[in-house]
Amino acid sequence: MRTRCKICGITRLEDALVATELGVDALGFVFYEPSPRYVAPDVANDIIRQLPPFVTTVGLFVNHEHSQVEAILKQVRLDVLQFHGGEDDAFCRSFDKPYYKSIGVESRQALEQKMKEFPSASALLLDTHDPVLKGGTGRTFDWQLVGKDRPKPLIVAGGLNPANVHEAIRMLHPYAVDVSGGVEASKGIKDAQLMKDFLREVYRDSKA
Repeated sequence: MRTRCKICGITRLEDALVATELGVDALGFVFYEPSPRYVAPDVANDIIRQLPPFVTTVGLFVNHEHSQVEAILKQVRLDVLQFHGGEDDAFCRSFDKPYYKSIGVESRQALEQKMKEFPSASALLLDTHDPVLKGGTGRTFDWQLVGKDRPKPLIVAGGLNPANVHEAIRMLHPYAVDVSGGVEASKGIKDAQLMKDFLREVYRDSKA
């Protein structure tokens, strides 16, 4: 089975269309306003309306109020929700949509415990732990901390780029990988060549 790929932090239609032409499986839209990759709901909706079929759209949230998430869902057609804050399973599943929960990796023991706390998640996204930044750190975590006890499909993020993603896949055998800064010309602006190089490495050994 091939490893899936999501490119997150999409802010421009041209980047989204290049990514889909290259064969990306999912695109992520950041609705966390402090992020340099924040995209307004109306802009995200305009981009999503112009996407081709079979591309999963993912909305990223960080400690939003329930009403804020609901308001964005009324504006934007999202297939999946991705939560990066202190949300619990009950909150995440309350929107009647599939969701991914981000977990900052600190230790194997803490990771294994945290993975059990989200039984309703469609997948768990492993990212670099940072007490301030909620994703987009540009730093990898210690991949050796990820054991074989995996209650949900794993998405690996955190500092991935064309130079290291193949090794991450070789070591971790994740369901999917998630990249943002590793394919950017500047924050929120994707680089077409970097996206091409990244996806080439993701799919290098994959079988359809």
